[in-house]
Amino acid sequence: MKLKAILNSDGGTFRTTDMGLYTKAMDEAFRSAGHEIEIAVVSGSDMEAELKRAANRDDLDAMIAGGGDGTISAAAGVAWKSGLPLGVVPAGTMNLFARSLKLPLDIWKVLDVLANGEVIDGDIGSANGRAFVHQFSMGLHARMVRYRESYSFASRLGKISASTRAAIGVVFNPPQFKIEFRADGVTERRKVSALSVSNNHFGANSLMYADDLTGGHLGFYTAPPLTPPGVGRLVFDILRGKFRESTLITEMSVKQVELYFPDARKHKINCVIDGELLRLRGDVEIKIHAGELKLLVGSPVAPQAAAVAPAPGMTA
Repeated sequence: MKLKAILNSDGGTFRTTDMGLYTKAMDEAFRSAGHEIEIAVVSGSDMEAELKRAANRDDLDAMIAGGGDGTISAAAGVAWKSGLPLGVVPAGTMNLFARSLKLPLDIWKVLDVLANGEVIDGDIGSANGRAFVHQFSMGLHARMVRYRESYSFASRLGKISASTRAAIGVVFNPPQFKIEFRADGVTERRKVSALSVSNNHFGANSLMYADDLTGGHLGFYTAPPLTPPGVGRLVFDILRGKFRESTLITEMSVKQVELYFPDARKHKINCVIDGELLRLRGDVEIKIHAGELKLLVGSPVAPQAAAVAPAPGMTA
């Protein structure tokens, strides 16, 4: 294949990486596997334009994006709309998409896996046409991100510290808001403290990412109005990887969900799409696009045929 790799020099691990050495290792890994690769190291502010330029080319078979979850989400949106397969180098803090794809989280080890990988048809979600690979969320998560962004941090540890402080703040000040939704023919009105729509169901993990991105559905989760003790219980369930099993969570599996907000004119409503805090401007239509995102992932290991070791003096 002919590939274009675009690496965000401002993304997490890459900030402290010798990018000259890294691009050399990437070039060697892909050329050793029989591919032709171009590599561009750009700033975060130039990533989107560089991704779109690659997607508009007609001589590429795939592209690779390297950076944090925000970078990878943006790259997935570009790849989805262009039909170009996407490979991921996880260089962020959480690297949720790479975890879902079961890729190595080490930026050096992932090179050989991608170079010798295969292309699969994965799922991607959209909220009013905007792509997301992890989730659309409101309430507790959106408030936590808003609190976190009010703190200053310039490193991975700083971000984790800010997230911890923000989570504590949300525990003692949980939001409540009204929603009306229509999901696969079901219409309801609820008051909630949290709402999340995920690209396939969350797995049994504390980071809340899907174990499989080929199931062809959305996970739709809501939590009722919560007091601080209730938020504490929910956080405890999340940390144990028991989010979906929590008695505070109502779960549905859907293909599409439409959200309406009766109080939108009275209150400012925020949402988070793949980690980015956004202001809602109206109703939201969320869909799953099954099999529409082509992904470069590791090839499955072929099972070895069972064999019996020959006894001394015998030939196999």
